[in-house]
Amino acid sequence: MLYAILCYANEETVFSWSKEEEDAVMAKLHAVQAPVAQAGKLGPVGRLMPTTAATTVRKGKEEPLVLDGPFAETKEALLGFYVVDFETLDEAVAFSKELSAVNPGSTSYEIRPFYVFRPGEAST
Repeated sequence: MLYAILCYANEETVFSWSKEEEDAVMAKLHAVQAPVAQAGKLGPVGRLMPTTAATTVRKGKEEPLVLDGPFAETKEALLGFYVVDFETLDEAVAFSKELSAVNPGSTSYEIRPFYVFRPGEAST
């Protein structure tokens, strides 16, 4: 089963880290990711830019509206994601706990199973 593991954090905290702090956190995260990658179970991993760099396309009454930034104001923002291929939710939870233990910037990890959708093909 494919899972998306969404990392939420206070972006003011994360984007205020010094280069040394950033490098230390990334090294710890890489150490957690490495065994999963070596097992062939780690897909794309991404860090999103701050919400100030976001653009939202919102359905309008007639034409879609294009807005700068996210719609919701919150202290916690989606800052990154992992795509993993685990047999069970328990594996995804265990991986998320490991990530959380080494990431001082994260406030939560949300785990969602998902399907790859390609028009004309069955979902996998």
